[in-house]
Amino acid sequence: MDNVRAVALDVLVKIDKKEALSHQIIKDTLEKYQYSEKRDRSFFTRLCQGTLERQITIDYIIDQFSKTKVRKCKPVIRGILRMSVYQMMYMEHVPDSAICNEAVKLSKKRGFQRLSGFVNGVLRGIIRGRETISYPKKENSFIAYVSVKYSIPEWMVSFFLESYSKEEVETIAASYLEPKKTTISIMTSKISKEELIKKLQEQNVTVTPGNFMKEALFISDYDFLNKIDAFRNGTCMVQDESSMLAGHLADVKEDQVVLDVCSAPGGKALFIADKLNGTGKVIARDLTEYKEELIWENIDRMHMENMTAQVKDATELDEEMINQADIVIADVPCSGLGIIGKKGDIKYNITRESFASLVQLQREILSTVVQYVKPGGTLMFSTCTINPMENIDNVVWLQEQFDLKLVPLTDRMPENLHIETAKDGYIQLLPGIHPCDGFFIAKFRRSI
Repeated sequence: MDNVRAVALDVLVKIDKKEALSHQIIKDTLEKYQYSEKRDRSFFTRLCQGTLERQITIDYIIDQFSKTKVRKCKPVIRGILRMSVYQMMYMEHVPDSAICNEAVKLSKKRGFQRLSGFVNGVLRGIIRGRETISYPKKENSFIAYVSVKYSIPEWMVSFFLESYSKEEVETIAASYLEPKKTTISIMTSKISKEELIKKLQEQNVTVTPGNFMKEALFISDYDFLNKIDAFRNGTCMVQDESSMLAGHLADVKEDQVVLDVCSAPGGKALFIADKLNGTGKVIARDLTEYKEELIWENIDRMHMENMTAQVKDATELDEEMINQADIVIADVPCSGLGIIGKKGDIKYNITRESFASLVQLQREILSTVVQYVKPGGTLMFSTCTINPMENIDNVVWLQEQFDLKLVPLTDRMPENLHIETAKDGYIQLLPGIHPCDGFFIAKFRRSI
């Protein structure tokens, strides 16, 4: 990367204009520059992700020192100010003088010569006055305090408080800002845990055990994922433990037919295909050819011969699949409130008003795909959100509408993961409270 800050600015402006999703454009940019210095790629990643994660806090700071509020600034100037303040407040080893100089240079290079003095003035004002910044007090307004401290929209804090205690809400909000480890899932039909660890360590990758899934490992100190032989050869894949748990709780048996209706990029389906040990069949579907291609890339890389990918709208009934699946995996589109720590722009794009239409879509999908479950078969319903409207409310609705009964999960739960409702057939994993993404899982059996 010739100029890391310039590349980061381009990315942040595209995200701000809603021209790209943060996780996708950051990933694509890193792939484009995969042969650049690791130090530059690390700086770029931290600058982009950190600026996004702390955006509400950063805007709060800028607005105390700027006559023009952040929202009124031009997108490029807004991006320069935000990433500069992030470096000042959260990156200890970057000198203030360098931050200001680079910000002024970027302003001029992007055709904002006239505004370079404004940028310089705001940033130098923050440098001089950062010790005097006034933040909301917890005792005066819990909502404003959590919003500014943890960079969460106020409406979201308020919404969480309807379902969770103040302590839980603050823990969840804090967890979104914690550094995220790379979690991989071992393809146990292809390699033993010990052998995979050995191969990773031979490439100087640091490996530690997962928190509660025996197939899980945390990896760090690697340069680029595609340079790891074990990943390239398909003996492991990136997957959060919550997603592994959803596949594990399905309790697949050899020779079964499994249908994953909203599958891309295919993590749960691949996890289950691995457990089938080359038997049975896993059909992984999603809405677009792009998503189908993502699934095929993983199928091919992992040599899963008992798995296929198809383009299919999950709301449209496929009559040929009625009563054909032993297990249907329905990880439905959701608000993503459980994975904000990994996809930071979710909290700026989602609205409370969107929940109703999401629930409607979820129920359209569920009412269609439940028909694919064989009598006596299993429906696994899951989301990556912590919103009860999308989770437990759908569980109640499913039982009212269809011939489905919840299946206790206690026999399949990991030893060191205790959730009271597992005995009732569903669990809510909360970020910061449980050691994984926020995730909801419910298991149903269709009557014979």
